[in-house]
Parts: sequence; structure tokens; C-alpha cells
Amino acid sequence: MTTATSTGNPTSWDELTVGAAAAPFVDQPLTVTDFVRYQGASGDMNPIHHDDGFARAAGFPGPFAVGMLQMGVLGSYVTAWLGAENVRKLAVQFREQAWPGDVLTYAGTVAARREENGAHLVDLDVIVTRQTGGTHLKGTATFVVPA
Repeated sequence: MTTATSTGNPTSWDELTVGAAAAPFVDQPLTVTDFVRYQGASGDMNPIHHDDGFARAAGFPGPFAVGMLQMGVLGSYVTAWLGAENVRKLAVQFREQAWPGDVLTYAGTVAARREENGAHLVDLDVIVTRQTGGTHLKGTATFVVPA
């Protein structure tokens, strides 16, 4: 699994109009090794994410992705666009499981612009989709945009 890199998209207040979007980020296919690496780093070694027999005994066709891993990639994606120092909120809903071999696409679009206490804020709609068209994660993010 790779991490998102700078998108080169507009980052000024004037350019971040409603509907402006970051270039989508298409990641490498997911692997069980990705899941295990994340599990080791996070300390969450739930076998449903790496043990085929355990996952099948629980009624799944096999191990499935650790959703927080993709949320982390989504966070890297949007902060590569608008800057880690500018993030104020990131919230997601886990919608559909992702499996080894899935190719995920990360996307973000400006949903609203506003001013609060003299700060320029943009609200984003963010989404992670599977190659099947299904939604893996869906959420929102808020960033302050320096003048």
C-alpha cells in the first residue's frame, strides 16, 4: 500500500470553490500483508483481518481490510491536498468491506465554504470507492485555508 502524495490542486481561498476537487488517488491492490503491517503498528491483531480460517469460521469469505488503515490513507490524501497543519476535522462512516485484491480510489470535493471568527474554512465530502463501484468509506473533512 502506498500513501497519497501532493495532488498539485488549487489551495487558495479563491480557487477552492464549491465543486472543486482533488485529483483522485488510486492505490495499489490491497494485500493481507498491508493488513498485518497496520495491525502490528496499531496493536490491533484481530485475526479476522489476517487469519483465513478464523475469518471463514466467523462467516466471511476470508480476511478483510482494517477500515482504520484506509481512513489513515484518506487522511494522508486530503492533507497532501490542503496541508496537515490546516485540518480541523475528519470523520468517516465505514460502509462496505474491502478485501485483498481490491483497488481503492480516494476522492475529495469541496462541499461548502464559510468564514468563522475571521478564518476561511472549507468543508469537503470525501469518499473511498472499490473497483466494484461500492463505497468503502464516506465522510467529511474541514480545513482552514490560509489567506
